[in-house]
Amino acid sequence: MLHHTRTRIIDSFITALQTVAPETQATPTLERPKQAAHGDAACNIAMQLAKPLGKNPRQLAQELIDAMPDNPYIAALEIAGPGFINIRLTDAAKQSVAQTVIEQGEAFGSADTHAGERVMLEFVSANPTGPLHVGHARQAALGDILGSVLSSQGYSVHREFYYNDAGQQIANLAISTQARAKGLGVDDPSFPADGYRGDYIMDIAQAYLAKETVNGVTAKGDVDDLDAIREFAVAYLRNEQDLDLNAFGLKFDEYFLESSLYTSGAVEQTVARLIENGHTYEQDGALWLRTTDFGDDKDRVMRKSDGGYTYFVPDVAYHINKWNRGYHKVINIQGSDHHSTVSRVRSGLQAANLGIPNGYPDYVLHKMVMVMKDGQEVKLSKRAGSYVTLRDLIDWTSKDAVRFLMISRKADTEFVFDIDVAVSQSDENPVYYVQYAHARIHSILEKAGIEVKSTDATTLAPLTAPSEMALLQQMSQYPDTLAVAAHDLAPHHVVYYLKDLAGAVHSFCGGNERVLTDDLALKTARVHLLTAARIVLENGLKLLGVSAPNRM
Repeated sequence: MLHHTRTRIIDSFITALQTVAPETQATPTLERPKQAAHGDAACNIAMQLAKPLGKNPRQLAQELIDAMPDNPYIAALEIAGPGFINIRLTDAAKQSVAQTVIEQGEAFGSADTHAGERVMLEFVSANPTGPLHVGHARQAALGDILGSVLSSQGYSVHREFYYNDAGQQIANLAISTQARAKGLGVDDPSFPADGYRGDYIMDIAQAYLAKETVNGVTAKGDVDDLDAIREFAVAYLRNEQDLDLNAFGLKFDEYFLESSLYTSGAVEQTVARLIENGHTYEQDGALWLRTTDFGDDKDRVMRKSDGGYTYFVPDVAYHINKWNRGYHKVINIQGSDHHSTVSRVRSGLQAANLGIPNGYPDYVLHKMVMVMKDGQEVKLSKRAGSYVTLRDLIDWTSKDAVRFLMISRKADTEFVFDIDVAVSQSDENPVYYVQYAHARIHSILEKAGIEVKSTDATTLAPLTAPSEMALLQQMSQYPDTLAVAAHDLAPHHVVYYLKDLAGAVHSFCGGNERVLTDDLALKTARVHLLTAARIVLENGLKLLGVSAPNRM
């Protein structure tokens, strides 16, 4: 239901309350009935107020109905169950959706509910030690599309990529590249035991020996200079990851280096603050943080006996940095294997005693992806050596398919990416199903030859058939879908919605209600209906970063 329709109906309930129960301060709300047959909306205000007013809820519901003023949006009010008031909208109210869509165009579905609020999304954040894998692909889709959903509700969204460019994995990258540059094969007994064996390591080694310049770093070509190899290898892989993200249509506002937390002294300052606040202790030569003070199941090591910090310490320093930059709403999108990170980081932030609220930051944890082709699991690609990459998925299918399918399930559920489905031109492929609905509309409108610039209630009045009403009803749910997706941090709601909208389009186009009819008034009304449906499809697909083709 559109906002203005909901507001007008709620205003009528408020007027009725002023007559029936003038002393109440309660505000009526509307919800969607669980069964469509029960009406277009429902209100439980009678059940809510019955006990305080000492009345039977069904009796109170009837009194409210009797006191309701005339409303052009309400066709009927019915009492159901213990006291629900079911609301049926007039045809004019339902038809007005098409007018609103056509008038608002690209803005339809957007709201300024959270205007002025800043939010940081941190996602992908891959180690620069290899190509982006399918888990990163799911994370890239979740993060980027969630950012678009939040922007649609007025948030000022900042997308950030955190480069883990410090630690043992970077050291392994350097010695792997060095071994390849020295001519060692991956099966050579001298090849590092923890080294990376994908073909991409050989590419880096060859570029290093050729003294190429990548991302502003020029290779020295000296196979004995491990620091130079490390610097070049990181720059090379950062560039490779950037190319993959560009192919995915994703741009970050900022790339933050883990190493900067050490060089700036932020890590040492964070540790000193935690010690000063009395939340640490020494045991077995290591420094521990008493995270059990903040609900963790056990205390955690901060500084190991060898003097190195565990990975969550720079994470705490990084989130203090986020807070100090003014990002008081932060959402981290990570794999479900980071579950233990949540309590550690939040405990560290509470121990820092900087006024950061409990529960900061928010997390969206996603499960990993299984890739299938020809009924078999695909476990690796030659380039990566041990896993399927984001670029593999794009090359095998398309950017549109990867973006759409990767958020077609809730983040915390397992997901199977079926290559055969993703490239099929059939209803089994949800990307094709939705895009074809748009192309189908374009074809019909092209044949109709009626230009639509604006519309009014008179033009839309002939739209009364069940398939027309179903399509109008589906379009009306788009703004609420975006609001819920933003509130729940659940962009999969948009995919579910678009599939339902496409279904309503296909039902209408394949039904008995022909658009190219000799009845000019009816033809014009249906052209306006499909024009509105096309706008909503385009808006939704654009939000996903997916194309809306006119022909397929």
